[in-house]
Amino acid sequence: MNDYAAWLEANDHYLAAALADLRARLQRAAQSQDVSAAAAPVPVAAATALMESAPAVSAPSGPRHSWFARMFSSQPARAPVKVIGPPPPAQPIVVEVPDAGTAATDAAASPANSVADDSKHTPALSVLASRLGLSAFERELLLLCIGMELDTRLPALCALAQHDPARPYPTFALAFAVLDEPSWDALSPERPLRYWRLLDIHQPGAQPLIGAALGADERVVNFVKGMNYLDDRLTPLLTALPPATLPPSQQAIADQLLDSLHHVPPGEPLPLVQLLGSDSVSKQAIAQAIAAAFGAQAYRLSAELLPAATAEQEILLRLWQRESQLLPLALYLDAAEVERGDATAMLVKRFLARAGGLTFVDAREPWASASTHALSVDVAKPTAVEQRALWQRLLGDAAGAQPQQLAGHFDFNLGRIEQIAHGALAAAEGKPAALARTLWQGALAQTRPALDQLAQRIEPKAGWDDLKLPDSEKALLRQIADQVGQRTTVYDDWGFRQRMNRGLSISALFTGESGTGKTMAAEVLARELGLSLYRIDLSAVVSKYIGETEKNLRKLFDAAEDGGAILFFDEADALFGKRSEVKDSHDRYANIEVNYLLQRLESFRGLAILATNMKGALDSAFLRRLRFVINFPFPGTAERRAIWASVFPAQAAVGALDFDRLARLALTGGSIQGIALNAAFMAAKAGVSIGMPLLLDAVRTEYRKLDKPINEADFRWLESAGGKP
Repeated sequence: MNDYAAWLEANDHYLAAALADLRARLQRAAQSQDVSAAAAPVPVAAATALMESAPAVSAPSGPRHSWFARMFSSQPARAPVKVIGPPPPAQPIVVEVPDAGTAATDAAASPANSVADDSKHTPALSVLASRLGLSAFERELLLLCIGMELDTRLPALCALAQHDPARPYPTFALAFAVLDEPSWDALSPERPLRYWRLLDIHQPGAQPLIGAALGADERVVNFVKGMNYLDDRLTPLLTALPPATLPPSQQAIADQLLDSLHHVPPGEPLPLVQLLGSDSVSKQAIAQAIAAAFGAQAYRLSAELLPAATAEQEILLRLWQRESQLLPLALYLDAAEVERGDATAMLVKRFLARAGGLTFVDAREPWASASTHALSVDVAKPTAVEQRALWQRLLGDAAGAQPQQLAGHFDFNLGRIEQIAHGALAAAEGKPAALARTLWQGALAQTRPALDQLAQRIEPKAGWDDLKLPDSEKALLRQIADQVGQRTTVYDDWGFRQRMNRGLSISALFTGESGTGKTMAAEVLARELGLSLYRIDLSAVVSKYIGETEKNLRKLFDAAEDGGAILFFDEADALFGKRSEVKDSHDRYANIEVNYLLQRLESFRGLAILATNMKGALDSAFLRRLRFVINFPFPGTAERRAIWASVFPAQAAVGALDFDRLARLALTGGSIQGIALNAAFMAAKAGVSIGMPLLLDAVRTEYRKLDKPINEADFRWLESAGGKP
């Protein structure tokens, strides 16, 4: 028999003896004509003396929680989280409660992962009483209520003792009559029985409290029987954080926080730990690593699940505080999506101010007020070097150059990297040549859901040969592609990231008339780099509500950084326009949006492309922050001829065309493409090949659309039979 089984048997014997004592007290009260004149009850110590002789009370069916097993067994309940360096000694997890007497204060100061005294076989009821500060009378009253669930003889005895067959349940009046050292303050809401909600009080109508039916809370009954698990009222709201292994950069943050927490004086409440930043997964890993160092399990509670009603939130607070006394727990409140102006913000502040214990909050900005003791740290994803090392370790020797490329283009946390790597290795098993493509596609797929909500994905189809630009502009585009591809080498291997806080973003401005190839150039870069291209949907980003535009832009940039996506701001002057003189609140908030874009664009890790045909409308501050500015000129005759020669697909039915003559038409590439498409539809309708007469009709239509004058003399050479001059 192991230690836990021995403790469990002793605990059952204790309960059996204690319940036998209660039955004897009730029987004596029932035999008396006057409850107040009943014989003196057997001392409480008699219950302990009967532990060896009384039969054990059978335990309810169902598994017992492993916390008791960890208390009385040498086998650990879960694998420990690795922490660099020797772990410091365990610190008490303190929950502050209103003044409930000296006993309650002593219980709150005891460590949450140790028993109440030095006895190896301390009964669970004694542990509960010590943790929650129950007096001897309150403990016996609680046992009387618990006994109603464990001993079927007690209801009848309660009715006899109260000389009322309609009252087969415990009451405060009955407890005062049959238990030792009765105390009126046990009825107080500030005393443990009611403060910790250990009792269910059924008080219909105007019935006095002293005569109300009492019942033990189910969670408390199970604890006393040896089944210590999370309260089922909290289970739907909480999610256990998984064990975490931290990279060196994040382990340093965890060690810093642990050092601060372990220097809190004994008996003092632990400070609130505020984990700031955008990567919730990394923050959860740090929180669980710290909780594990305390011998606790961290549970995540979403701020969206906090009840709005004050009474309901008070119940949630009491239940959580009680659980933190009965189980080694830590709270991780996820408020990452809560903005300061939201209705949820006040709920979060109130909850954090009273939660107590080891508490973490996931936020982008600090939540604690000046009156709240808090530790705040910024948490970032693993560094590019750490990400590359993990890719290399997971992929092994078959990785080749993939770890450097993946770490250079994507910014993932460790969990996401493991998920992608394991999935790609499984999908490419037996096909080593397909591993690189599978990895890349898996990485791209991770960020699509977040970006699809705020931007339009463009499937890049154009290549370098489709781009008809002067050599100087093409050289600049190739330079952009080269810089994006070599970011890891320059920023991390050569140390530029450690020396510079700003200016690491790669951003470009494409300026020129509509139809000169700006969007096509963005497609060419995306296809060359193998990255997703997203055109920003202004209707999904810009909002009339104050602060919503910045919130949407933040989500957009964060998602693009994670997945290495290229952000394409078409008609960029709508977002990046010049700041105006502040005349009213609208001007002020419009300027705030521009200022936010300035800061975010400079810190953006990916490639951002701004396209506009109104360069002068952009704020000059943006131009300083742009690394490349490429002018897309109106195509000359040579470029127009090349566009005409390549505009028709190989499968199209094309007749004899004179590209030299067509190149004389002063049209942009976009207009030429539109003319070719219109002519193709007309040819398909007529059942003929695409010839010069049909192109003439399409050119006339395009000129009318552009409000360009049509000189018939310039088109006479197209009217001859066969389309020849």
